[in-house]
Amino acid sequence: MLPFQKSIQGGPSVIIKKVNLKTGFDKIFHFVKDRPYPFFLDSGQHYDKFGKFSFIGFDPLAVFKAKEDKIEIIESNSLHEFTNSKSLDIFQKFFDKYEKNHKSPFPFSGGFVGFLSYDLCRQIEKIPSLAEDDKNIPDICFGLYDGIFVYDHNRRECFIVAHGINKPAENIIKNLTAAIQQVNKNIKSVKARQEKVKHKITSNFLKEEYIKSLGKIKKYIKDGDIYQTNLTLLFETEYKQEPWLLYQRLRKINPAPFSSFIDYGDFQIISSSPERFFRVENRKIQTRPIKGTIARGRNKEQDLLNKKILLNSEKDKSELIMIVDVARNDLGRISKMGTVKVEELVSLEQYPTVYHLVSTITGELREDVKFSDIIKATFPGASITGAPKIRAMEIIDELEPTRRNIYTGSIGYLDLNGNMDFNIVIRTIVLKDGKAFFQAGGGIVWDSDEESEYEEAILKAKALQKAMEG
Repeated sequence: MLPFQKSIQGGPSVIIKKVNLKTGFDKIFHFVKDRPYPFFLDSGQHYDKFGKFSFIGFDPLAVFKAKEDKIEIIESNSLHEFTNSKSLDIFQKFFDKYEKNHKSPFPFSGGFVGFLSYDLCRQIEKIPSLAEDDKNIPDICFGLYDGIFVYDHNRRECFIVAHGINKPAENIIKNLTAAIQQVNKNIKSVKARQEKVKHKITSNFLKEEYIKSLGKIKKYIKDGDIYQTNLTLLFETEYKQEPWLLYQRLRKINPAPFSSFIDYGDFQIISSSPERFFRVENRKIQTRPIKGTIARGRNKEQDLLNKKILLNSEKDKSELIMIVDVARNDLGRISKMGTVKVEELVSLEQYPTVYHLVSTITGELREDVKFSDIIKATFPGASITGAPKIRAMEIIDELEPTRRNIYTGSIGYLDLNGNMDFNIVIRTIVLKDGKAFFQAGGGIVWDSDEESEYEEAILKAKALQKAMEG
């Protein structure tokens, strides 16, 4: 018997307690990082427009994992294992069991946190499996969390939030309050220093091979197969240092509005993504694809020049507009008629190491649309696949030697009342089996310059390399 029987009878509201935190919100994680499946959804420090809140949680009530047709559900210390090729539909049933209408001042008050691997696309579309699967990462992995820490960056206030799914919410609040007291008492014991280490980094593409593959893409464009596709390089190195300290360095070097750290025990995800895949609040959906990147200047004059160069780049603007068309079509499949709108067509955003061009597309979801429907309609994101999307994904599988796994998938939360926020997994390091993996790339169009595209990929990887060096 699968554990899908509806069991929650909770009231209309969650239990919330404001707590006095005498240090930075991230310091909480230092004291819970060794608990089972801890997560930190980190909106960064200067991105109130996109991430007003950050969230920390640990010790989930249940864990859902799926790899191709193999599914595991751990719940109440019981393991359910079974085979089903529609793991996304099975996850939706599992979410439906815990779904709960409630009121909260926070977009996330508890529920599911985890990721969708890029390779889940093979369950959504008929994509060939040519690339090597050398990492053995789940296609789906979510934990169910009741009792989380919430930080309001605007008000600089910390809260504890609980539903009381299988124990009284008041007891959960009491236990987490004790954790805050431990943080406040032991602030000075938190050490974030680590020796600097040079790492020998290898790639799954030599420069010549990457440029040759770009030539193949341009031939596909000439032949009319596609207008644009995304090609990435995988970088790999041995890494033996503390994962949490690596994340702390990365968030300092490259703070981003959709960052995250999740420890799954046998692997860790360290992400500083600037890109939102989609957000749903009150049945309204928003997606924000990024296309167009240029480095920040070394001085004020160079910085201003680089900004103007990107804003005036017809190639980058046309690349973004192509992806906007794909995103509009994706949202149109799940939105009410006439509600899909382009709120921002080409907007420039600045980050510590780069400038990006970004668009914002919104829609109003139909009443029958659930999480699994959104993923089937939109996943993977248009900005990291191409146009047309399915043919672009086929070409990606043909040309990239290894599977992307988590990279260009999505990390985020699914609140029990149906609110959601997911990023695009870029600027991300995965630690597994004593090694670090990270990827970078870009969109390729007809007038792309091969040398420039390669250099752009290297630029995007620089912050990750810098963080690993200490």
